[in-house]
Amino acid sequence: MSRLLEATNLNAAYLTPEGREVKAVDDVSLYIDEGEILGCAGESGCGKSTLGNVLALTARPPLYPISGRITIDGQTISLDRENKVPRTWRGEVVSMLPQGALNSLSPTARIRNLVGDVMKAHDAKMGKDEALDRARDRMKELGLPPRALDAYPHELSGGMKQRVITVISTLLNPKLLIADEPTSALDVSSQRALVEMLREMLNQGIMKGVIFVTHDLPLLKSISDRIAVMYAGQIVEVASAETIADNARHPYSTALLNAVLAPEPDTLVKRVEGIRGAPPSLAKPPSGCRFHPRCGLVMDICSAKQPAPVGTDLEFACCHWTAQHPDQVIRVEDVLARNDEVEE
Repeated sequence: MSRLLEATNLNAAYLTPEGREVKAVDDVSLYIDEGEILGCAGESGCGKSTLGNVLALTARPPLYPISGRITIDGQTISLDRENKVPRTWRGEVVSMLPQGALNSLSPTARIRNLVGDVMKAHDAKMGKDEALDRARDRMKELGLPPRALDAYPHELSGGMKQRVITVISTLLNPKLLIADEPTSALDVSSQRALVEMLREMLNQGIMKGVIFVTHDLPLLKSISDRIAVMYAGQIVEVASAETIADNARHPYSTALLNAVLAPEPDTLVKRVEGIRGAPPSLAKPPSGCRFHPRCGLVMDICSAKQPAPVGTDLEFACCHWTAQHPDQVIRVEDVLARNDEVEE
């Protein structure tokens, strides 16, 4: 299996009205092999969507890429504040399915109008009929009704609209698709249909890999090959979906899983407990491990030194406790032991 994405030492920041930089992506490195779906999880404000925009090269002010390098399917681009991106990168090398994608649909225009606009933006020589023919063929390949292209948005269900938008986002056969919260507004059956469609698109080679950003950890466990967990602008753990679910190696991953009610047989006997406190301000993050003020396994070194990754490029955890206790299981009751001490 060959490497699809190598993103190394990515840094990006938001510029405040006062002219101050707030780093929202802090020295992040990610690797994806061909055929993989990498899930990206974390609390609201942890940097998931920001990372997605940086990887998709769609960052817009007040978000600015600062530094780093992205290689997708052998093509490399270096990031800087100018963020000059070749036109062929967007849509053909990497495509973004943004959060709130349904907002791109005009209530007064048929879906086919969006197809024409999107394709013309990437290829001015492409006629509207050619663009529609490509979209119809793609929908037939995926078992979707091509007549949906002739509908107005209000004539389609939420699930069908999301699948149609996904098809339009991948008409140029991008190497990598970044899907930011694509199922957040869908019911369970529509979520399942979209997930199955993404898997089918991977199987057909329409794209070579997917980064699936969501706060829904049970969904990520069912769709992802590996999961990256973000906290305060940094990736704190990457591991297989099974490892994250059964034996996470970072206390934050364990606490995050425990805070979600999953539709599984042990749900009725599982005690769900949220993580007290809140993620730190990125304008002034804590020293050392950024999770240490909320962690029940905290040690003296945690506040003094940032933990180094323990593991490999594809699976690692950044945790001093894990480095010192490699064979011990992280228990959620230990992680949450400081809950009474942390302010709401």
